[in-house]
Amino acid sequence: MLNEKLKDHRIILASGSPRRQEFFKNLGLDFEIILKPVKEEYPPRLRHFEISNYLSQLKALPFKDELKDNDILITSDTIVWHNNKALGKPRDEDEAFSIIKSLSNETHEVITSVCFTTKTYKKTLHAITKVTFKDLTDEEIKYYISTYKPLDKAGAYGIQEWIGQIGVTKLEGSYFNVMGLPTHLVYKTLNDIVETS
Repeated sequence: MLNEKLKDHRIILASGSPRRQEFFKNLGLDFEIILKPVKEEYPPRLRHFEISNYLSQLKALPFKDELKDNDILITSDTIVWHNNKALGKPRDEDEAFSIIKSLSNETHEVITSVCFTTKTYKKTLHAITKVTFKDLTDEEIKYYISTYKPLDKAGAYGIQEWIGQIGVTKLEGSYFNVMGLPTHLVYKTLNDIVETS
């Protein structure tokens, strides 16, 4: 369906995330994965979705002089927002424990921003999902970290893994957004791009 509309375009996914790559396959899209290193730092004045918006746009910058007329570049970034601060990927298992402990028996927001870039067009959008965890025991947190090694995940957890299955008591918004991509917005925006181009 959408892939047929996009047959004259080249979709470039600039993400090493296996979850995001799987989403693109599940959407039935033909795409290429091209990765360029970016130092993921942002100005400290930024708050909330401004951070993920900024980082998703930052990841597009190394491509700006390389895009051809029919290219659509997609870059994205996910943060966890809790107690007025952004929680990124933990540096080690101790930090992962502290992060998950802080989310226990609390509600936090998962924010994913997606930046769409062509030679003549740039659009950045974001989705916010509220996630509530039960009161997690230290043993549950330690078991999860030692078994699943979630150091590559913002907020130190993957909702699709064991901790999400036993710990999440409430979800408001897109489940797939928490996994790393608001697939409904990606689908809609790609449709919009081909219909207006």
